Amino acid sequence: MRSEDVVFYSEGSRISASWRTPDRSDGPLRAIVQGPGWLGLKDAKLYVRYHEALTAAGFGVLILDYRGFGDSEGEKKLSPAVQLQDLRNAVTYLTTRDDVDADRIGVFGSGGTGGGNAVLLAAVDDRVRAAVSQLPVANGRDWLHRMRSEYEWLDFLKGLDDDRRERVTTGKGRLVHPREEIMVPTPERRATTVKADVDSRIPTAVSLAAADEILEYDPLSAARTLTTPLLVIGIEGDATTPTDHAVAIYEAAKGPRSLVMQRHTTHYAAYDKYWEKVTPAIVGWFDTYLTNGDVVITTQDGRAESVTYLEGQ
Repeated sequence: MRSEDVVFYSEGSRISASWRTPDRSDGPLRAIVQGPGWLGLKDAKLYVRYHEALTAAGFGVLILDYRGFGDSEGEKKLSPAVQLQDLRNAVTYLTTRDDVDADRIGVFGSGGTGGGNAVLLAAVDDRVRAAVSQLPVANGRDWLHRMRSEYEWLDFLKGLDDDRRERVTTGKGRLVHPREEIMVPTPERRATTVKADVDSRIPTAVSLAAADEILEYDPLSAARTLTTPLLVIGIEGDATTPTDHAVAIYEAAKGPRSLVMQRHTTHYAAYDKYWEKVTPAIVGWFDTYLTNGDVVITTQDGRAESVTYLEGQ
């Protein structure tokens, strides 16, 4: 796999990205765009195994740092709306490259809002011909609520309301730690080292106003209009991104769809435990649906679907 540092611009901000390609290729590449998951960065080692598998199958992969994060310019604003703009501009950037087949572009998103963003992008951008959503958030309000007991949730909502009042009267709001005061980390998240290589570069203070956007975050509604082929990957009993979020997105999708459900593991452990089984499913999905741009794969009733369960050995 070759990796090249590239840049493009999103709403005037310089975006840093990595363009990963096969060692050798003939003709324009089918391409996958990826935005990192919740607070993720493009150079996380976690993503390399997926990219190696995709490039080995003949795909190019573009992974970016969202505006204000990692090596990209812009305000450090934790905003799904901004991230979606960056992803759409990443697709446009791919269409400018001579080594990309602009009719065969897909999206891969992994982990929380990373998985949700893949659904949102596929729903609003018809240049995206296939999507893979791994461990997605389907509804931001439900996601934040279920991290908290009911009294903690009510206190959280009150704090948000107080902050809104402060912002409109003084022009300033609270800065909070996004992983501790917006998202609430599970014991597994506190113990895992799966993202240790980038954890020290993640912002520790963002505007609490970011929570307002998460409350309105709704990939599930987008899925209800989605006809783009969609592969969803979930985990039974997931304490970080609830299992029923993945299932709901899968059930809502209107086009060809598939659900891979991992069992007898946990959110972060699954990246290591099942990667050798999940990764071929991801590659196979893109290989099936990123066909010649003049060909549309469908079924008699407009839907092809499957469910796969991955068991521990």
